[in-house]
Amino acid sequence: MSIYDDGIYAQSARNGLVRLRTLIILRWLAILGQAITILISKFFIGLQIELSFCFLAISASVLINLVAIFLFPANRRLPERDFLAMLLFDLIQLAVLLYLTGGLNNPFSILILAPVTVSAMTLRPFSTFFLSGLAIILVSILAFDHLPLITESGEIISLPILFVFGFWVALMIGIVFLAFYARRVASETHLMSQALLATQMALSREQKLTDLGGVVAAAAHELGTPLATINLASSELIEELKNNSELMDDAVLIRDQVERCKIILDSMGRNGKDDLHVKNVPIINLIEEAAEPHLNRNKTINLSSTSDNNDKINVPSINRKPEIIHGLRNLIQNAVDFSNSEVWVETIWDEHEIKILISDDGDGYPSDILSRIGDPFIRRRDALASRQKRPEYEGMGLGLFIAKTLLERSGANIEFSNGFDMKTMSSLDFQSRGAIAKVTWVRQIIEDRAKDANIALGDNQRFEV
Repeated sequence: MSIYDDGIYAQSARNGLVRLRTLIILRWLAILGQAITILISKFFIGLQIELSFCFLAISASVLINLVAIFLFPANRRLPERDFLAMLLFDLIQLAVLLYLTGGLNNPFSILILAPVTVSAMTLRPFSTFFLSGLAIILVSILAFDHLPLITESGEIISLPILFVFGFWVALMIGIVFLAFYARRVASETHLMSQALLATQMALSREQKLTDLGGVVAAAAHELGTPLATINLASSELIEELKNNSELMDDAVLIRDQVERCKIILDSMGRNGKDDLHVKNVPIINLIEEAAEPHLNRNKTINLSSTSDNNDKINVPSINRKPEIIHGLRNLIQNAVDFSNSEVWVETIWDEHEIKILISDDGDGYPSDILSRIGDPFIRRRDALASRQKRPEYEGMGLGLFIAKTLLERSGANIEFSNGFDMKTMSSLDFQSRGAIAKVTWVRQIIEDRAKDANIALGDNQRFEV
């Protein structure tokens, strides 16, 4: 089943893909081309063409355009039903013109492929199959039944029957091939655009969360002074109201609540300052931050780090970017979702590379999709069984795509494999592990980017008062 037929993108794929104005402009061009071709054939080449019937067919297109212009706004986006009706009319109108001008003996009969191609790129499979079937029927009729092309001398222009048959076969193949090929390309293009939109939304959400931390820190700072004033005033009131127990209780309550507010704001301020000021962090701390939302999901997440050259002091630091955090978080989430009980997140570095290995003790990636991991909207063949096993996980196949896209933006290289098909992942023991995701950065590049993000703005400039 295609994503066009299922899911949240169904409506956007079926409706409103083409503006009415676009079809109107294209039809005006077709009308102009048809009229010029017929006039040249009649008056310059000397073919005996039924002008009245030909221009009657062209007038039908003109009438349709005029009705659409006066009844509907030009920027209207057509639903699938209306768009299909437009393509059906264009197909039939073209077939009528070909019938009047020699059928398949007319070299312009190749244009009958155009409506089929447009349908394959924009409409659902059922609509495309219907239009393609009609095109095949019309081409078959035109091959054997049409008005002949006659010259001024009365000579009938016709191709040998073998050529007509070959042209008919070529059109049949062209209709089927273009319908399949154009739809396949359009479907993948649409899916990629939707996946990139989802990626951008995920990154935007992560960025907003980071920005929110800065706002929280600023708010905590600004509210500190008025709270301190209220606290001081309430303490003075307590001293003044020692002889009035009822009012003193209220003053004590105010002071206690102010102290509580200060504790809350201090906590928020610390978290916010982390988001606002810490741009570069050791890779170990960044991994901990990425894994933090999944630590309490009844799965054991083992975090570890090591250095290939036993350098445990010079831990690499990288820029704390939302796309890196979100990408690693998605990889960890995928491992937690499909693990049995344990997930391993291992950070390995040397003077050349920084590697992060995320593995689990699950069944691994399905062999039928392993080579396509990271493509958008990948669905397992056993998707139903997977949902029954983990009904809480209703992913759309975007998690790994988003993770891969965001991490590659940071300069990382991502590889996916299974523990029993390790290739050259690591010298560590993966015998009991399932799916493995490997993230690799060139250390010099990722650390240089981190340094660039912290470049000072320059010396303070002296100014005169």
